[in-house]
Amino acid sequence: MKALCWYGKEDVRVETVPDPKILNPHDAIIEITRTAICGSDLHLYDGFIPTMEAGDILGHEFMGEVVDTGSEVKNLKRGDKVVVPFTIACGQCFFCKRGLWSACDNTNPNAWMMEKLYGYSGSGLFGYSHLMGGYAGGQAQYVRVPFADVGPLKIPDGVPDDKVLFLSDIFPTGYMAAENCEIKPGDVVAIWGCGPVGQFAIRSAKLLGAARVIAIDRIPERLQLAERGGAETLDYSRCDDVVEELKFRTGGRGPDACIDAVGLEAHAMTPSGIYDEIETRLFLETDRPMVLRQAIQACRKGGIVSIPGVYAGILNKLNFGAAFGKGLTFKMGQTHMHKYMKPLLQKIMDGAIDPSEVISHRVALRDAPRMYKVFRDKQDHCTKVVLDPKAA
Repeated sequence: MKALCWYGKEDVRVETVPDPKILNPHDAIIEITRTAICGSDLHLYDGFIPTMEAGDILGHEFMGEVVDTGSEVKNLKRGDKVVVPFTIACGQCFFCKRGLWSACDNTNPNAWMMEKLYGYSGSGLFGYSHLMGGYAGGQAQYVRVPFADVGPLKIPDGVPDDKVLFLSDIFPTGYMAAENCEIKPGDVVAIWGCGPVGQFAIRSAKLLGAARVIAIDRIPERLQLAERGGAETLDYSRCDDVVEELKFRTGGRGPDACIDAVGLEAHAMTPSGIYDEIETRLFLETDRPMVLRQAIQACRKGGIVSIPGVYAGILNKLNFGAAFGKGLTFKMGQTHMHKYMKPLLQKIMDGAIDPSEVISHRVALRDAPRMYKVFRDKQDHCTKVVLDPKAA
């Protein structure tokens, strides 16, 4: 089969690799009909995530058709159309039974790596380094799905793939980020980053009743998409001080909740942004947390900082005294996908949201290496790339 493989920083290639096989009676084999490039994939492309190995198959946002199942998979059959969550969960451990699906104890065979870095391991992830289990990803023609009797969501006939593909990650991720804000009537939510997760956080915050959403970015097409989702926008490249502007827009109080939908590769030509660039180049910190600093400073007293943006390691110069002094609550982490997929499918079916509106590029799998660069560098008005492994 054809698959997109990682060979190093900024080096991804479409290669011919062996077809996946059933290895466990709880496995299924899926023929991929749609897959996507995620902002989190760019952290792999840019070399920020350790334990990648040459030839690793990328991709954790995908859906397709069941072509084979193991003997213990009773809920799926050949021909079923499914969306697969990017987190892999067993359904039986302490954490799964409490709805903390992304903290699953049993799906990362390399848990010892995570334990050395973080103290404990979360669940395995598709296509996201050996630290996260070494599972082959879905930017391919076929993929093996472990625990297929727990994860994949069956999609009704007649629903277009583009409307449901993002149930695999970014729609639930944006929704959980907004839900973590504990939105109440009249609340103002500020969201840094109008990439795909930010767009779904905007729409989810509105669905959950936010009175105002202020979306912060500098890319015109992203800001325009945010406005279509119901947000007022703030172009930080035209603003002297984002924190002061947010205070001004909220009558001096600050946003009730702040969402960091950017994560470890934040960009800015401010002194703190330049500091982060230098520190990461010198390996004195692993991530660039400028957005998180702003969110902590901007959030009102007693407010919530929600973090769906991926962070990988060590952050410097965070004003934790501000967080303590203002009594902020932090909520973050990998999305508990299995909790959200079915109810969010219903919102799509009811017409409350059309996730396909964030897509700017639909291309064949063979074009993936070029589109990684286009997406990362924000070229060609790119907001989201969907790949079709079946396209000629």
